[in-house]
Amino acid sequence: MRNNEPVNVAQLAEFDEVIDVRSEAEFAEDHIPGAINCPVLDNEERIRVGTMYKQVSPFEAKKVGAALVSRNIARHLEENLSQRPRNWKPLIYCWRGGTRSGALSSVLQQIGWRANRLEGGYKTYRRAVIDDLAVLPQRFNWRVICGLTGSGKSRLLRALAKAGAQVLDLEALAAHRGSVLGNLPDEPQPSQKMFESLVWHALHHLDAARPVFVESESKKIGNLRTPEALIETMWASDCIRLEAATLLRVPMLIQEYDHFIRDPAALGAQLDCLVTLHGHERINTWKAMSVAGDDNTLVRKLLELHYDPAYTRSILDHYPRLMQGLQLTVEADSDSTFEALAARCIAGV
Repeated sequence: MRNNEPVNVAQLAEFDEVIDVRSEAEFAEDHIPGAINCPVLDNEERIRVGTMYKQVSPFEAKKVGAALVSRNIARHLEENLSQRPRNWKPLIYCWRGGTRSGALSSVLQQIGWRANRLEGGYKTYRRAVIDDLAVLPQRFNWRVICGLTGSGKSRLLRALAKAGAQVLDLEALAAHRGSVLGNLPDEPQPSQKMFESLVWHALHHLDAARPVFVESESKKIGNLRTPEALIETMWASDCIRLEAATLLRVPMLIQEYDHFIRDPAALGAQLDCLVTLHGHERINTWKAMSVAGDDNTLVRKLLELHYDPAYTRSILDHYPRLMQGLQLTVEADSDSTFEALAARCIAGV
């Protein structure tokens, strides 16, 4: 491929590296997974130039912008791009594939690198994500792991991945465990667009000739919406029933949610989200259990009075093939147990 030849989204894998030259804020909201951010105009500079373009004149804005872009490109070349080899082949993109990406790609080409621009920039990429997410899920043979809260669904998914099976870990991509207590400490959820990009990227790396294991989810994982075509395909797919006794689920949940167990104030704030369902009296009782360190009773009550009834009400409506699926029982809280269950899942397909 020659420099300046049009490059589309389907050709991303042909490049050694993808560089997003948009501002830090644009990059944070969404970007091509794996891309690095080398802004040719940072957040403040972009606002400054844009304001000047509208309020002063396009000529003055371009003159100021060109100086800023030149300085930023020089800094990138001296710092984070300085160690790239002679045969490096990067793909550059900005919002529309125009001025900002053109500036960096032109300099890189003059140096001798085989740089190209993504035709249409981020806007074209975003359209490809939306279009692909509407059809990609239907290409795969899904096996949906279903089970009550605390039965070890995510743990089984990790064991399957370790055993070499194909998995789609939506909760890992969403940085959330999918319940009112599911937010992860010190790890905010990505934006909706970034989540969709991560799902899109994961789907493109799956082999349609092999089954894909995924954990049962609802339409939302925390604040994020599961792509519609994906959740509908999951709901219509074969299931695996994972069962574990309450006495086993309680300690597994305490271990999994240790960050909340150790922080009654944070746990109490999350429990407040359930007031409309359970009333102030019950929520205050649960908070008191947390403060008193009565973790086993608290988790058992949450399972019996909140999580298990909610799951039972919704699971068959969403996953009508559940009862025909492979049934697995978690007998112990151990890695070997989940490794054996993963082996049965793989053998069952």
